[in-house]
Amino acid sequence: MKIFVESLDKGIWDAIENGPFVPKIEKDGSSIEKPWSQWTDSESKMAKFDCIAKNIITSALNSDEFFRVSQCKSTKEMWDTLEVTYEGTNEVKRARKHTLIQKYEMFRMLKGETIAEVQKKFTHIINHLMSLEKTFEKEELNIKNLKCLDRSWQPKVTAISESKDLTSLSMTSLFGKLREHELEMNRPNVQESEDKHVRSIALKAVKHKSKQIQ
Repeated sequence: MKIFVESLDKGIWDAIENGPFVPKIEKDGSSIEKPWSQWTDSESKMAKFDCIAKNIITSALNSDEFFRVSQCKSTKEMWDTLEVTYEGTNEVKRARKHTLIQKYEMFRMLKGETIAEVQKKFTHIINHLMSLEKTFEKEELNIKNLKCLDRSWQPKVTAISESKDLTSLSMTSLFGKLREHELEMNRPNVQESEDKHVRSIALKAVKHKSKQIQ
């Protein structure tokens, strides 16, 4: 939703996150709402973002969800209501965050897993933590990824650690290098399997020819 709304105008997303823009003027030492007839074109545009955001959100809801937020006065109130409904209160979010942090700290490559499977599981945990406002440095994620691999990967882990700057290497690039190494490690097994398949076909052909001669 954030990606879609920001593609239209970042001001719309700001209205969802921070509430509607209301033009103000100073009068008698206090700030009061500016009369609509005095709004500038720029102020009218900014104030309209909340209406646009309401239209976007209500258009995305089914009838049950629409009635849940239909009495909300602003888009921010709508969004906050939906957020609590589907993501829980701050206490629930903190509990979920602690659970995910524990999964992150205990994360290890399981026996028989491929690098693609490790990447999928690890990225799933990281994305959920980041949605809960947990931040990570590139170096931290790269070190964690390398440490979670089993012993058979130790030579490659050492080579990457010594030759690459883990503070600037992206996680995607790291997994790309690990997948390249995985292909190289599996190449002999693939070749052996292909050779066995060829020998099996040749043997069947010989047996078939022998039966025809008999």
